[in-house]
Amino acid sequence: MTINAVLLAVVIMLGLSLSRVHVVLSLLIGALAGGLLAGLGITDTLEAFQEGIRNGAQIALSYALLGAFAVAIAHSGLPQSLAGAVIKRIDAGGTGGMIKYMLFAGLITMSCFSQNLIPIHIAFIPLLVPPLLLAFNRMQIDRRLIACLLTFGLVTTYMFIPYGFGDIYLNQIMLKNVGEAGIDIANISVVKAMAIPALGMLVGLLTAVFISYRKPRQYKQVAIDKEAHDAVVEGDSLSKTAAGAQSQSKLKTLVALAAIVTAFVVQLYTDSLLLGSMFGFAVFMATGVVKWREADTVFNDGIKLMAMIGFIMITAQGFAEVMKATGEIAPLIDGATNLFAGNKAIAALVMLGIGLVVTMGIGSSFSTIPIIAAIYVPLCISLGFSPLATVAIIGTAGALGDAGSPASDSTLGPTSGLNIDGQHDHIKDSVVPTFLHYNIPLLIFGWIAAMVL
Repeated sequence: MTINAVLLAVVIMLGLSLSRVHVVLSLLIGALAGGLLAGLGITDTLEAFQEGIRNGAQIALSYALLGAFAVAIAHSGLPQSLAGAVIKRIDAGGTGGMIKYMLFAGLITMSCFSQNLIPIHIAFIPLLVPPLLLAFNRMQIDRRLIACLLTFGLVTTYMFIPYGFGDIYLNQIMLKNVGEAGIDIANISVVKAMAIPALGMLVGLLTAVFISYRKPRQYKQVAIDKEAHDAVVEGDSLSKTAAGAQSQSKLKTLVALAAIVTAFVVQLYTDSLLLGSMFGFAVFMATGVVKWREADTVFNDGIKLMAMIGFIMITAQGFAEVMKATGEIAPLIDGATNLFAGNKAIAALVMLGIGLVVTMGIGSSFSTIPIIAAIYVPLCISLGFSPLATVAIIGTAGALGDAGSPASDSTLGPTSGLNIDGQHDHIKDSVVPTFLHYNIPLLIFGWIAAMVL
């Protein structure tokens, strides 16, 4: 296992990222190293990487449309009205603990809704968070805590609630692959299977809020804070946050709500975020909230908003394809089985740990499940794990590493909003805090679920 190409590729990628090398370059170098170590050669490694990039084309288009839909929502004034209410309350002297925890609850709620109810994923973060930076700074809130709040909603929701992204992860991917691998899934409750691991995520959240980041932290009040404050309070343009805000009106609010409902319904019936975003954007255009002559500008702003995240995710697809092409994911798991010696406790811990490594490298829980399920299911059956425990192991192994991966949208999203003024480092302030507060308790509680279910 110590010379496994996949394991070493992930270690190299993570090491470079922690050394402040850009995530895209870290993924590329890690993929090349993994391919060469596995004996693929430079030509085959690059071909596999390019194949992965081609497979990521749909991701790029989906992210572009999500960004356009999110900018159109901002065009209606909804994010600015929320931020304005908070800032006005602070300007009036309301800096007490109550408003701070209400703000925390609002951010968690929005991040949860973005996965299940309003399917815009992380596109809301660079629109909603920058106008609130002034509020965070005045209350001296540690931005690492904000990253943990957002990541909690982004990850816990899809791994526990079988709706929206959760339906895709839990039902369409996990249960489907578990069923195909030989387990009867007819009477399995994914909510029951993932309840204990989700509790681990909650423990990590509470630790971040009340222990790790409860102390005040000061940030510089740079120019963009003042601009965000003036734009929100006075209703001016938020050009610096890529979300041109217009004067709020009841009509625009109703249109925004109608667009959100439309996107939700289309996504629900087609299982396509791309179509949901497209129809939601069409509602804004049809009602004139986004005028025809402004459509190109709004769409371009949406692409710019999500461009870096989309590019990193596409590169991660190339990395994932190289890891698959090495053929060493299965040997990594098979090598780990030699450590089991029939011991269920050790087996569960090792399977979860391998899931952590694979997801950290790929950057996507959704891509990890098909890789591990076909191997884990027969292994769990042979070791005597119940079907419910098997689902808990696989679901947790897939989710492990989503929080804390440099290439995951669960860390890239928070960084895109919190680093608008250059005071929030992606690795030190998003990746490391979310890794420590979520992967460790998720590993522990996932192991407990495997033992008791």
